[in-house]
Amino acid sequence: MQIIYLHGFRSGPMSKKGQQLRQYCAGYDHIQVHLPDLNQSPEQVIQQVSQLIESQPKEQVVLVGSSLGGFYATYFVAKYACPAVLINPAMQPWQLFQTLFGIDQIPLKITESWTLNAEHLQQLQSIAEVELKNADKTLVLLQQGDEVLDYHQAQRYYSAAQPSSLIFTDTGGSHAMDDFEERLALVLEFLSAAIQ
Repeated sequence: MQIIYLHGFRSGPMSKKGQQLRQYCAGYDHIQVHLPDLNQSPEQVIQQVSQLIESQPKEQVVLVGSSLGGFYATYFVAKYACPAVLINPAMQPWQLFQTLFGIDQIPLKITESWTLNAEHLQQLQSIAEVELKNADKTLVLLQQGDEVLDYHQAQRYYSAAQPSSLIFTDTGGSHAMDDFEERLALVLEFLSAAIQ
């Protein structure tokens, strides 16, 4: 199994959840975890991750995406029909970023190599216009205590498709899903079953 972990906004390949996933899977010879750096324009992210997916045996590729990474993962599930686990996925991130930072703060420097600009917001919006497909290949983990995103939006979106995604919603929690490590057995069980 080839797990591609898609980190969230203002995160990176060394993110806590990505490293927890890598360490957990280190005990399994048949699992490889990829941690691409997504700190670039949405167009570049789509190109980079598409190449990574296409370089692996199709029946072995699975995704785990957190927040903005969950948004991207939804696009790749539709495009490649690969299974995915989404952790508090971002809904309409182009609107979210304008709300969080204000349009007057954009362009906004995120890393040394990437500055979020208005064109990137448009790219995110165009990606989202893909119709939700293969939703039943997706496990969505939500927490009501998410201080960044309204979990109701993801609940509505991922349950509306037919057949719908599998959705687990916890009371409490946070956007970072601090207890993610406790869910790794469930994550692997879902992904393993989905590719068989």
